[in-house]
Amino acid sequence: MGGDKLEKIVDAARMYYQLDYSQQDIAKKLGVSRPTVSRFLQQAKEEGIVQIKIMDPTENKELLASQLEEKFKLKKAVVASVPEYEDHIVKKYIGEAAAEYLHEVVKDGDTIAMTWGTTLYEVAVHLPNKLVKDVTVVQLNGGVSYSETNTYASEIIHLFGNAYNTTPHLLPLPAIVDHAVVKQAIEADRHIRKILEIGKRANIAVFTVGVPSEDSVLIKANYFSESDLEIIHAKGAGDICSRFIDLEGQVCSEELNLRTIGIDLAELRTKEKSILVAGGMKKVEAIYGVIKGNYTNTLITDQFTAEHLLAYAEEQTK
Repeated sequence: MGGDKLEKIVDAARMYYQLDYSQQDIAKKLGVSRPTVSRFLQQAKEEGIVQIKIMDPTENKELLASQLEEKFKLKKAVVASVPEYEDHIVKKYIGEAAAEYLHEVVKDGDTIAMTWGTTLYEVAVHLPNKLVKDVTVVQLNGGVSYSETNTYASEIIHLFGNAYNTTPHLLPLPAIVDHAVVKQAIEADRHIRKILEIGKRANIAVFTVGVPSEDSVLIKANYFSESDLEIIHAKGAGDICSRFIDLEGQVCSEELNLRTIGIDLAELRTKEKSILVAGGMKKVEAIYGVIKGNYTNTLITDQFTAEHLLAYAEEQTK
C-alpha cells in the first residue's frame, strides 16, 4: 500500500472515529469521493488500523454477580452498571437496581423491614408501586437525629408504605441513646416493643452499610461522644443498623451496642432475604465485614465495587 494512500486511510479513520466527522465531510477534506471514504474506513478495519471492541455491560454484570455468589456463598447478587465511580452516582444506580429487585420479589404477606440513610433513600424514591396484599412495612432501627442532619428515616418508610399500599410502622426514636438503661426503658414500652417485634418477624430486611468517615450520616447525626468516636475510628470497619462492626463482622463495642435501639444483628442471619445495598470504594472493607459476619444473603452493588470486593477477599486469603 502506497504511503499517500495509507496516510489518507489513517486520516479518514481518525476523522470518522475520533472526531465524529461525516463521510461527506471527510471526502471534502481529503479531496476524494464519499464512496472512496467508505472504502478507506472498511480497509482500515481489515488492516487492523481500526479495532472495534464492544463491551457488553450486561455480560460483565452477570459474570461478576455469579462470582460474588460463589465466592461469598450468597443466595443472590445483583450488580448495577454505573457510568462513574462517584458516591452519589453509585447510590443512585444501586438504589434503582435494589428497587427493581424488590419489585420482582415482594409478594403477598411479606413483611419488609428497612433501615435509613442516603442509599436507602435512593432505593425508596425509585420503588415502583406493586399491587400486593397484606404487606407490612416496618423500620429496623431508630432514626431520629440529634442534629439537623436528615437521616431520611421518615421519608423512606413512607415511600415504602406507598409502594406497597400499606401503612408503615415507624420507629420514632434516636438510633443510639446515652445509657443502656435508657434503651431498656424505651424498649419496655409496649408500643415500641410491638414495632420491634414486627421487625424481628420480617422475612425481608433491606439495609446498607456506612463507614466511619466525616460524611457518615450516623456520625453527622451527633449520636456519639468523643470516647465513642475513638472506639469507632480505632476498630470500626462499618455500621449496619447503627451497630458498628469490624472486618470480621464482630461488634466493635458491646457498651455502644447496648445503647443502640433496633434489631440485633444476629437476627439478620435468620431472614429469608437479608438484602445489603452498598457500593463505593470507601465501603469495600465494610461490605466485606458484613459478609464475614453472615449478616447478608443478598448483595446489591455496582461493577467497580464488585471487582474491588473480589480482589480484596482474594488478598485476605494470602
